This record gives sequence, C-alpha cells and structure tokens, in this order.
Amino acid sequence: MISLLLASASALIQPERPNILWITWEDAGPHLGCYGDTYATTPHLDQLASAGMAYERAWSNVPVCAPARTTLITGMHAASLGALPMRSTVEVPESIELLPQIMRRNGYYCTNRAKTDYNIIPHGKVWDESSGKAHWRNREAGQPFFAVFNFTQSHESQIRRRPHKAVHDPAKAVIPPYWPDLPEIRQDWAQYYDKVTEIDSAAGRVLDQLDEDGLRDNTIIFAFADHGSGMPRHKRMPYDSGLRVPLIVSVPEKWRHLAPDKWMPGGTRDEMAGFVDLAPSVLQAAGIEAPERMQGRSILAGNEPKALQFGYRDRMDEREDFCRTVTDGRFVYVRNFLPHKPHGQHYDYGFKTPTTVAWHNEYLAGHLTPAQASYWQPRPPEELFDLQTDPFEIHNLAQEPQFKGDLARMREHLSAWMIENSDKALLPESLRHRLSEGSTQLELMPNYARLYDSADYASRRVVDEKGRLKTMLDDEDPA
Repeated sequence: MISLLLASASALIQPERPNILWITWEDAGPHLGCYGDTYATTPHLDQLASAGMAYERAWSNVPVCAPARTTLITGMHAASLGALPMRSTVEVPESIELLPQIMRRNGYYCTNRAKTDYNIIPHGKVWDESSGKAHWRNREAGQPFFAVFNFTQSHESQIRRRPHKAVHDPAKAVIPPYWPDLPEIRQDWAQYYDKVTEIDSAAGRVLDQLDEDGLRDNTIIFAFADHGSGMPRHKRMPYDSGLRVPLIVSVPEKWRHLAPDKWMPGGTRDEMAGFVDLAPSVLQAAGIEAPERMQGRSILAGNEPKALQFGYRDRMDEREDFCRTVTDGRFVYVRNFLPHKPHGQHYDYGFKTPTTVAWHNEYLAGHLTPAQASYWQPRPPEELFDLQTDPFEIHNLAQEPQFKGDLARMREHLSAWMIENSDKALLPESLRHRLSEGSTQLELMPNYARLYDSADYASRRVVDEKGRLKTMLDDEDPA
C-alpha cells in the first residue's frame, strides 16, 4: 500500500516546465520598429523585443508558406522529406512525430489557431485543438501549454485588396532599388505596412490575454513571420529578401537559464537562426530530448551558434523551379539549377497584385534599370551577394575575380548540404513519386553525390568535357 501511495505521489510531482507561445504571421519581412524600420508602426512587438531579443539573421528556409511550415513542424528540411512543391501531400514514415505530437506525449496541452498548411500527411492526432477557437485557456489546471496563434492580415492577398485608404503615407515609403518608383508600388508597399500594424495589434491582444491570466512570467515567447512579404521579389524569392524574417524570442527571468549566452533584453542577436531550428528549441525549453532525425539545432542555452542557413524553392503556383541558397550572414549564394527561367516567371496569383503588373509593364516598355529588369530575365547559374555592401542584393559578384574564393567556399557549403541532407529535388518530381511507391520519399537513397554532379554540370557547365552531356543523357539511371 505504501509503495502504491509513493508511486501515485511521484506521478503527481512533476518538475515545473515553461509554457511556450508562438505568435506567427504571414508574408512579412523584418519590417518592425525594433529592427530599426522608422516607417513601421509596431508598438506591441517592439515592446516584446524590449523584453527579449530580436534575431537579425533569421531565415524561414523557404520563401513560401506550406514547405516553410512543414520545416517548422517537423524540425526537418522540406527538401529532405520531398515536401518541396507547394501544397503537396507527401507521406512520411510513421516513426516521424510532429512537434506538437511529441509535446503532447510529454504532457503539454497543444493548440493551433488555426492554419496548418503542411505538405505532409501526419500520422495520428497532431493538436489537442486546431481551430479558430483554440486557446491555452481550455487546458487542464496547471498543465503546461504549447500554443500557436497565426495571423493572416499581412498575407499577399491583403496588400492588394481594394478599396484601401492608406494609413502609412505612400509618399514617405522607402522603395528598394530593385523596384521602379511607381504609384502602384507605393500604394501596395504602404498598404503592406498598414497590414503589419494590424498584425501588431493582434499580437498585442494575445499578449494582453497572457498578462490577464498571470502567465507572462512563466511563458517563453517566439514571435515570427513565415517568410518575406507578399510583394514580388520577396515571397517566392530565394534571396535574403524572401527568406529573412523577424524573430523575437522572449525568455522571462524565471527561465533565464534557458536563454542563449550573452542574453541581453532589448538587444539583438547576429547568429544564424532558421525554421529548422525552432522545433529543437521548443523541445529543449520543455526539457525534452530532440529526436536524432531532426536536422536543426536549438538556439537556446548551451548550443554553439550556427554559422550557416540554407534556403530552397521549387514548384509553387503553376510554375517550376529549382533554386538553392546558403548564407553565412554576410554573403548570400544562390544556385539556379534552371538558369534559363527568370526569377519572375509568370504566375496567375502573383499577377493579381498591382505592383507585379505595373513592374512587368515597365519591363516590357524598356523603362527599367538593369537591376530592376534582371528579375524578368534569364538568370546566371550562380549569384553571390555581399549583404554588408549590398543589402538589396542587386550586384552579383559571382564573376568578380576578388570574390573567387568566397564563391568557391559558399558553393562547397551548399553542395555538401544538398548531398548530406539527401535533397530530393535532385530527383525529378515524377520520378521520386514513382520510386517511393510502397515507402516514402525520405527513405529514397540514390547516389546523391552523383546526381548533384550531373545537375551541377548540366546547369553550370563548369568544364568543357567532350561528349559528357550525351553520356549523361544515355545513362541507365533515369535521374
């Protein structure tokens, strides 16, 4: 009897664990006051940053929502899972639990309000509740929670909605040099900032509810967008402009031992952080060991800062592409495996935005500068940008002799990552579906080094090797 009582008491006595809150929003870059943007009006998120820290070099890993959210929820690159094309439904092994499933199994109450939009087919129940009414307030008394609140006001579809009376003065908008200065662009850009202000107000309401419930001191907060803004040359773009997102992490005093080294409330952090790192970060905060199959690394205490982040884009909307990106915080290296296609391929959804139409019309009329026109033209196989001197990524340094070493270094980082992580885009999409029948794309293990070598040669033609292309076309391996 005594042993039974002791066992029952032991089951009831659990170490206290922090609550974890994700505040996320759609289609928005780091256009917040706390990032030094004086055009922005974001008092609530700025205040959150004053209690936490803002990451200057956070990447979503994918410049469009579904594969980005797939990376978030699995802690694995969508490129490894084969879950690259927008809104695909890819099977994964039953052994792969999604982040909220791991948290629920360890006693957390997990809610999502309310977007999922994953590119994979989950096994079993994922959330305790995923709906427009999901809230931490529905949990059992004393139960720790992992809650996600996602806001859509800044989505691409909203920056083109008319009529709209701009709150931010379009005349005062700072227009990046890769866009022409046109009234349509000023209107859309100002409207985007208006929508970010709406996001800020929505985030403020969630933070107020946290305060009302007396939970702020026991809750670690991550606030971030899902990729760059919905403007053309941001969303869908494998540049810093499409991949860089705001990321604010607030760790209350009670849990400060979980904060990364050199934590300074109100400060900024320069190390790399990506979506692939957020699942391991949440698990570390909850005291749960991350599965070995996760490819990210926690950004919290006791972990060396990451030196690199990787990005990718493939099929989305009605157009195909195959781009990979790596950054070390200073340089951005972009590998275009389909260089004959421009970054600005025509896609119906994007051409509903006034900015896209006006910009393209100016291109057809021959009114653009070379930097503005390049978006609509075939691309070089390789692009290299120096964010220190060229934050808008308009001067390609790949052919500059003085950057030959940086180009080779970044190329090697990317090729090694693609091979090590079994990048499924090295297999044609139809082929990887056919080969994975009866298993999953994650389990496909062809010779990725050989596939990369072929893709690299075919698109970059680094050597003039007589007959090699014909040999590749005659190869027994259909990939």
